[in-house]
Amino acid sequence: MIQKQQITDIVKQWLEETEYFLVDVEVSADNRIVVEIDHADGVWIEDCCELSRFIEDHFDREQEDFELEVGSAGVGQPFKVIEQYQCHVGKDVEVLADGKKYRGVLKEVNGESFTVTCEEKVKREGEKRPHIEEVDYSFKIAEVKYCKYDLKF
Repeated sequence: MIQKQQITDIVKQWLEETEYFLVDVEVSADNRIVVEIDHADGVWIEDCCELSRFIEDHFDREQEDFELEVGSAGVGQPFKVIEQYQCHVGKDVEVLADGKKYRGVLKEVNGESFTVTCEEKVKREGEKRPHIEEVDYSFKIAEVKYCKYDLKF
Protein backbone atom coordinates (compact mmCIF):
# COMPACT_ATOMS: atom_id res chain seq x y z
CA MET A 1 0.00 0.00 0.00
CA ILE A 2 1.19 3.49 -0.84
CA GLN A 3 1.74 5.62 2.25
CA LYS A 4 0.51 9.18 2.71
CA GLN A 5 3.98 10.34 3.77
CA GLN A 6 5.48 9.00 0.51
CA ILE A 7 3.05 11.09 -1.52
CA THR A 8 3.53 14.14 0.72
CA ASP A 9 7.32 13.97 0.30
CA ILE A 10 7.03 13.66 -3.49
CA VAL A 11 4.57 16.57 -3.71
CA LYS A 12 6.77 18.77 -1.51
CA GLN A 13 9.70 18.03 -3.81
CA TRP A 14 7.66 19.28 -6.80
CA LEU A 15 6.41 22.30 -4.84
CA GLU A 16 9.96 23.53 -4.17
CA GLU A 17 10.14 24.78 -7.77
CA THR A 18 6.76 26.57 -7.66
CA GLU A 19 4.72 29.11 -5.72
CA TYR A 20 2.05 26.50 -5.01
CA PHE A 21 1.49 25.06 -1.54
CA LEU A 22 0.14 21.74 -0.35
CA VAL A 23 -3.35 21.75 1.15
CA ASP A 24 -4.04 18.06 1.70
CA VAL A 25 -3.09 14.51 0.75
CA GLU A 26 -5.44 11.56 1.23
CA VAL A 27 -4.61 7.92 0.52
CA SER A 28 -7.38 5.35 0.93
CA ALA A 29 -6.95 1.65 1.70
CA ASP A 30 -7.54 0.82 -1.99
CA ASN A 31 -4.75 3.22 -3.12
CA ARG A 32 -7.00 6.08 -4.20
CA ILE A 33 -4.76 9.14 -3.88
CA VAL A 34 -6.18 12.67 -3.74
CA VAL A 35 -3.76 15.62 -3.70
CA GLU A 36 -5.00 19.17 -3.18
CA ILE A 37 -2.76 22.15 -3.96
CA ASP A 38 -3.41 25.88 -3.98
CA HIS A 39 -1.83 29.15 -5.11
CA ALA A 40 -2.53 32.80 -4.30
CA ASP A 41 -3.65 33.38 -7.91
CA GLY A 42 -5.52 30.10 -8.37
CA VAL A 43 -4.54 26.69 -9.71
CA TRP A 44 -3.87 25.99 -13.38
CA ILE A 45 -4.94 22.64 -14.86
CA GLU A 46 -1.59 22.36 -16.65
CA ASP A 47 0.20 22.46 -13.30
CA CYS A 48 -2.11 19.79 -11.87
CA CYS A 49 -1.24 17.59 -14.88
CA GLU A 50 2.47 18.23 -14.39
CA LEU A 51 2.27 17.33 -10.70
CA SER A 52 0.25 14.22 -11.53
CA ARG A 53 2.93 13.06 -13.98
CA PHE A 54 5.64 13.88 -11.43
CA ILE A 55 3.94 11.68 -8.82
CA GLU A 56 3.34 8.86 -11.32
CA ASP A 57 7.01 8.90 -12.32
CA HIS A 58 7.90 7.87 -8.75
CA PHE A 59 5.82 4.69 -8.78
CA ASP A 60 5.67 1.53 -10.87
CA ARG A 61 2.10 0.56 -11.68
CA GLU A 62 3.32 -2.98 -12.39
CA GLN A 63 4.22 -3.33 -8.72
CA GLU A 64 1.33 -1.39 -7.20
CA ASP A 65 -1.71 0.02 -8.95
CA PHE A 66 -3.30 3.26 -7.79
CA GLU A 67 -5.83 5.90 -8.75
CA LEU A 68 -4.53 9.48 -8.68
CA GLU A 69 -6.44 12.75 -8.56
CA VAL A 70 -4.61 16.09 -8.38
CA GLY A 71 -6.57 19.31 -8.13
CA SER A 72 -7.19 22.59 -6.40
CA ALA A 73 -8.57 22.87 -2.91
CA GLY A 74 -11.87 24.24 -4.21
CA VAL A 75 -13.02 27.82 -3.97
CA GLY A 76 -15.97 27.15 -1.66
CA GLN A 77 -14.26 24.64 0.61
CA PRO A 78 -13.13 25.42 4.17
CA PHE A 79 -9.51 26.44 4.58
CA LYS A 80 -7.23 23.65 5.76
CA VAL A 81 -3.80 25.31 5.98
CA ILE A 82 -2.49 28.70 7.12
CA GLU A 83 -1.39 29.62 3.58
CA GLN A 84 -5.03 29.63 2.47
CA TYR A 85 -5.85 32.18 5.15
CA GLN A 86 -2.88 34.31 4.10
CA CYS A 87 -3.93 34.23 0.43
CA HIS A 88 -7.41 35.47 1.30
CA VAL A 89 -6.46 38.53 3.36
CA GLY A 90 -8.60 41.42 2.12
CA LYS A 91 -11.27 39.10 0.72
CA ASP A 92 -14.75 38.17 1.94
CA VAL A 93 -14.91 35.10 4.17
CA GLU A 94 -17.49 33.17 6.13
CA VAL A 95 -16.56 31.86 9.57
CA LEU A 96 -18.48 29.44 11.76
CA ALA A 97 -17.40 29.71 15.38
CA ASP A 98 -19.24 29.21 18.66
CA GLY A 99 -22.36 28.20 16.74
CA LYS A 100 -22.57 31.58 14.97
CA LYS A 101 -21.78 32.57 11.38
CA TYR A 102 -19.69 35.64 10.75
CA ARG A 103 -19.38 37.21 7.30
CA GLY A 104 -16.81 39.87 6.65
CA VAL A 105 -13.40 40.72 5.28
CA LEU A 106 -10.38 38.72 6.41
CA LYS A 107 -8.33 41.54 7.87
CA GLU A 108 -5.17 39.80 9.06
CA VAL A 109 -3.57 36.49 9.93
CA ASN A 110 -1.14 36.23 12.83
CA GLY A 111 0.36 32.83 13.54
CA GLU A 112 -2.51 30.59 14.55
CA SER A 113 -5.18 33.31 14.72
CA PHE A 114 -6.98 35.65 12.35
CA THR A 115 -9.21 38.71 12.40
CA VAL A 116 -12.38 39.30 10.40
CA THR A 117 -13.99 42.74 10.02
CA CYS A 118 -17.80 42.48 9.89
CA GLU A 119 -20.37 45.18 9.21
CA GLU A 120 -23.07 45.20 11.87
CA LYS A 121 -26.04 47.34 12.79
CA VAL A 122 -25.32 49.09 16.05
CA LYS A 123 -27.78 51.24 17.98
CA ARG A 124 -26.12 53.57 20.41
CA GLU A 125 -27.81 54.95 23.48
CA GLY A 126 -29.80 58.06 22.67
CA GLU A 127 -29.97 57.36 18.92
CA LYS A 128 -33.25 56.62 17.20
CA ARG A 129 -31.91 54.35 14.51
CA PRO A 130 -29.09 51.87 14.30
CA HIS A 131 -26.22 52.52 11.92
CA ILE A 132 -23.69 50.28 10.21
CA GLU A 133 -20.38 49.94 11.99
CA GLU A 134 -17.29 47.82 11.34
CA VAL A 135 -16.55 45.37 14.13
CA ASP A 136 -13.40 43.22 14.33
CA TYR A 137 -13.63 39.63 15.56
CA SER A 138 -10.52 37.59 16.35
CA PHE A 139 -10.48 33.81 16.12
CA LYS A 140 -8.00 31.04 16.79
CA ILE A 141 -7.77 28.80 13.73
CA ALA A 142 -7.98 25.63 15.84
CA GLU A 143 -11.17 26.82 17.55
CA VAL A 144 -13.33 27.65 14.50
CA LYS A 145 -15.57 25.07 12.89
CA TYR A 146 -14.57 26.47 9.49
CA CYS A 147 -13.45 29.53 7.58
CA LYS A 148 -13.97 29.71 3.83
CA TYR A 149 -14.06 32.16 0.97
CA ASP A 150 -17.50 33.77 0.81
CA LEU A 151 -18.66 33.52 -2.80
CA LYS A 152 -20.90 36.35 -3.92
CA PHE A 153 -22.96 36.14 -7.09
